[in-house]
Amino acid sequence: MAVKILIKRSVPANKTRELMPLFQKLRTLAMNHPGYIAGETLKRIDSPGEYLVISTWHSVDNWRQWVLSKERVEIQNQIDMLLQEQTEYEIYEY
Repeated sequence: MAVKILIKRSVPANKTRELMPLFQKLRTLAMNHPGYIAGETLKRIDSPGEYLVISTWHSVDNWRQWVLSKERVEIQNQIDMLLQEQTEYEIYEY
């Protein structure tokens, strides 16, 4: 059963230039990972710097394989270090 993953991040304005290439790299790698269906990134209007990524996967197992993959973990660690906080994830199913 397909699942949607909500990924929430608060990006300080002074870190945007460093973080955007990492976000793009994650998206590119995810698109080539088994089970990936689609993704979109939304920027919150009433709260500058807040982003929501909605990622769709064929199954929670596909998502977990991706989230635990070495290549993803390395990039995510860089992101969390720059953000100085952990990225939030929520998993939803239909």
